[in-house]
Amino acid sequence: MFGLGNPEMGVLMLALFVAFIMLGFPIAFTLMALGVFFGYYAMGDLVFQLVVQRTYSVMTNDVLISIPLFVFMGYVIERANILDRLFKSLQLAAGPVPGALAIATLATCAIFATATGIVGAVVTLMGLLAFPAMLRAGYDVKISAGVICAGGCLGILIPPSVMLILYGATAGVSVVKLYAGAFFPGVMLASLYILYVVIMASLNPKLAPQLPEEERHVPVGKVLYALATSFLPLALLIGAALGSILFGLATPTEAAAMGSLGALILAIAYRALTLQKLKESVFLTARTTAMVCWLFIGSFTFSAIFAYLGGHEPIEKFVLALNLNSTGFMILAQFIIFILGWPLEWTEIIVIFMPIFLPLLKTFNVDPLFFGLLVALNIQTSFLSPPVAMAPFYLKGVAPAWVSINDIFKGVLPFLFLVMVSMIMLYAFPQIGLWLPNAIYR
Repeated sequence: MFGLGNPEMGVLMLALFVAFIMLGFPIAFTLMALGVFFGYYAMGDLVFQLVVQRTYSVMTNDVLISIPLFVFMGYVIERANILDRLFKSLQLAAGPVPGALAIATLATCAIFATATGIVGAVVTLMGLLAFPAMLRAGYDVKISAGVICAGGCLGILIPPSVMLILYGATAGVSVVKLYAGAFFPGVMLASLYILYVVIMASLNPKLAPQLPEEERHVPVGKVLYALATSFLPLALLIGAALGSILFGLATPTEAAAMGSLGALILAIAYRALTLQKLKESVFLTARTTAMVCWLFIGSFTFSAIFAYLGGHEPIEKFVLALNLNSTGFMILAQFIIFILGWPLEWTEIIVIFMPIFLPLLKTFNVDPLFFGLLVALNIQTSFLSPPVAMAPFYLKGVAPAWVSINDIFKGVLPFLFLVMVSMIMLYAFPQIGLWLPNAIYR
């Protein structure tokens, strides 16, 4: 048996995990298999009791109950064709502004991300709806692709983000405070995207030509009616769900349950809810929830054995030997997360690598809440940066055949830069993320 305190075996365990993931093995079962294999030699038969305990702890975790409810709310909204109505109404409202279609796309992505938090669904649907509309209007393929990919990833940051729930459960940070803290950084990043589009469209109108005269000057009454019948109901649903969480009127689970009920009522009101769509929503919710739960069971088992072997020790010693101050540690940690985002998805980063960083936060006097907000911004890049950039691949799957993946990647690069700018702004002015949770939860 290896026994307690074999950091070399802990590092080998981590290296094998990364290698297996790069080879395409399923994340959750790779975590569990490695945990049981190394745990058996370190602990003997006790490892099987550990797996049972970890499974039970996931089943009884109140925080995780909100995940299937929020996911169900998102899938119901997705299948009720609400996105189509929302995009058209925002397109009418943004008509006179340079880059109107791109702005409407970003605004739709931000609102829909707030309602769903499902990156793949937002990018795919906007790729089917907005991408052809922008190309028909003469928009440059690169800026069109970048807008959809970047806007679709906002669901990782803007509440009710599943990533924030997982980070909160992993780091022991209040999900309610994370939601409050992520609100303004999410708005800031979406605003930077919109500002970039307006500036580029103003400097070079060929990138985003203006809409025809009849679409730029629509009667105010028609615009207000379109917004009232599409934007307003969804905004009220989102505001009620998130507002009840932020102001302590309901727990995330209770708010998610009410949000799911509201999504069903909204779909019925639009006469878009059929039995088939309801069955699809339930099936997809069950599949996504099962993935998350198995991921947590595997990560809890892996992390427990990794800690038992002392795998954190060489990493902590290396970081401490660098004699970094708090700023240096934050730069190093965020740089590592950024690099990890190239080959890995956000799930692996949160469940495996966050437990390695978390013990160091106290040493460098870093607030876990603030660290989580920076990580949420940083993880936007894991969906955008090659080679495992899921958002561009989602878009490529529904884009016209002549649109190359290289064009999509080139379009995404300016938005990657804007994510980095937003991280610098948040670090330089922490109150962007900390003011709201501090004001509400004193």
